[in-house]
Amino acid sequence: MIATPPGPAVALRRARLLIDGVWTEGPETFPVVDKYSGALIGHADRASHDQVRAAVGAAERSFHTAPLDPSQRFEILRRACDVIERRRTELADTITAEAGFPAADAQNEVTRAIQTILVSAEEGKRLVGEMVPIEGAPGHSHRLAFTIRVPRGVVCAITSFNAPLNFVAHKVGPAIASGNTVVIKAPQATPFSAVLFSQILLEAGLPPGHVNVVQGPGSEIGRWLVADPRIRFYTFTGSTDVGKQLHRDVGLRPVALELGSIAGTIVCADGDLDRAAPRIANSAFRRAGQACTSTQRLFVDRTVLDAFVERFAAAALALTVGDPRDPRTAVGPMISEAEAVRAERWVRDAIDQGARLITGGERKGAQLQPTVLVDVTPTMQVICEEIFAPVVSVIPFDSFDEAIDRINSTSFGLAAGIFTRDISTAMMAARRIHVGVVHINESSSNRVDLIPFSGVKDSGLGREGPKYAMQDMTEERLITINL
Repeated sequence: MIATPPGPAVALRRARLLIDGVWTEGPETFPVVDKYSGALIGHADRASHDQVRAAVGAAERSFHTAPLDPSQRFEILRRACDVIERRRTELADTITAEAGFPAADAQNEVTRAIQTILVSAEEGKRLVGEMVPIEGAPGHSHRLAFTIRVPRGVVCAITSFNAPLNFVAHKVGPAIASGNTVVIKAPQATPFSAVLFSQILLEAGLPPGHVNVVQGPGSEIGRWLVADPRIRFYTFTGSTDVGKQLHRDVGLRPVALELGSIAGTIVCADGDLDRAAPRIANSAFRRAGQACTSTQRLFVDRTVLDAFVERFAAAALALTVGDPRDPRTAVGPMISEAEAVRAERWVRDAIDQGARLITGGERKGAQLQPTVLVDVTPTMQVICEEIFAPVVSVIPFDSFDEAIDRINSTSFGLAAGIFTRDISTAMMAARRIHVGVVHINESSSNRVDLIPFSGVKDSGLGREGPKYAMQDMTEERLITINL
């Protein structure tokens, strides 16, 4: 049963659909709860098939009838940054309620979203093609050639709950800045952040049909969106299984997929243990371990294993766990009690199979204590599948080659970290670890929003980061001139 807030009645929110500038009710709604208390915070409208089609149609019409030049896009997105800042408290409180982020993390999410939109606005003014040296070809000295970048049309943005505002910004900002229009499929668990962001874009002056929002079960809404041929580009953040299915279904239409991972970090014998322990703890346990780059496998040189585990366990224990509205809290709840129960079961199964619990492992509702395991084996779920929870397995290694082989042993390849004082070791790791991003003297989870961010293998394809996403969201068209 859904709990209700104690004390005076609290006004419930409503996340309606946005279709062609009109906030629209769906045929039914679904509840959205506070991830810490379980209290009902509001309802979101579930889109019908006709409403999904209408949202895509509105985006397609707006693309053709209300095009924006680069300076207009810049001004709208710049104003949006101002509005986000003005509504910072409302946005941060919304993120804490619907996603369970501690207050500091929610504030950081707002700050990052501002930067994502600002960088998108700036890059939109610099989006150009290149000169092609056609005159160097025999018989073509009288010709010029160059490329231009042309927006694709309707972009479908399917986002995830674990960055409810900034993931939307990462998809919508580059799409608008490069001249496209957007249909957002908001997460069921965290729809309010996407709705607020869309309100802000309209307030900033974006043409009504340029941004549309639909909500509902991904298996249903996503299927309808994929089947609509008017959508020309898909940008998706979510599970690898769903991403693979989307990739199969869209045919030759381009996609950008940011998918799962079992991220690893290496601590070498010469690494700064005092620096590494708290940084990796933050990487592993922030957002309750629900980030695709959260350190899940921690490879430690056996000669410093005991010394490091002692420091790492202390860093984990130092993190305050509890109410995300308490400013002291560093680790809030997971997205649901069901997910916390699943993660706890994986931990218990590992212990039953011989793993040793160093700290954590206790669960209360959706809250799972930061958990550190040792003596794990390669077949345990806690290290061979993405746990997406505040759980880290410490794995000793005897040689650097062994560490590299172990970190490369999964089908995933999103991000990795390494702590070492040896530049040769660091660069060898950067060249040999098969992931999209390698952080030296940082953990696997360390992202600045302007960087090119992408995975390899089953962790995805295409790139995020405004400049790089905009290249994927536009077509490069060759122009030749006969003089």
